[in-house]
Amino acid sequence: MGSHGNFMIFMLIAALVPITTLGREYIVGDESGWTFNFDYQTWAQGKNFQVGDKLVFKYPVGFHNVFRVNGTGFQNCIIPPIEQALTSGNDTIALAAPGKKWYICGVAKHCENGGQKLAINVVNSQLPFFPAPTIAPSPSTGASADKETRFLNFFRW
Repeated sequence: MGSHGNFMIFMLIAALVPITTLGREYIVGDESGWTFNFDYQTWAQGKNFQVGDKLVFKYPVGFHNVFRVNGTGFQNCIIPPIEQALTSGNDTIALAAPGKKWYICGVAKHCENGGQKLAINVVNSQLPFFPAPTIAPSPSTGASADKETRFLNFFRW
């Protein structure tokens, strides 16, 4: 099998590798973890949350929890039913879809008075896995056209 065959096998394997394995893991609040009296909006600034990334909420069990809420629930610290709480102290949330995401703590008044809430925007990752070849607007003539055609055909499946 020549180098062309090896290249084709590599491309096939690369196409089958799930992009989600490339996601990044964010410890919410870094070394402070998920706690009250911490500015999570400042923490989130400058971070590029993408589909496939994960948020990890670390906190002492029983002292905090995590609720996924909508924008109104976030603004007003509306606590959903307790059975929707994440309570492990090491809660991992996979960011599976783009858009705004909101999280609050539902213990005591941690959200209202302690600012224990996080809002982020998740975007689709723009990984140009297989960039499309560019084609000149008008075809060339002669030997250079043959080379260009062979080059472009090489990348077609």
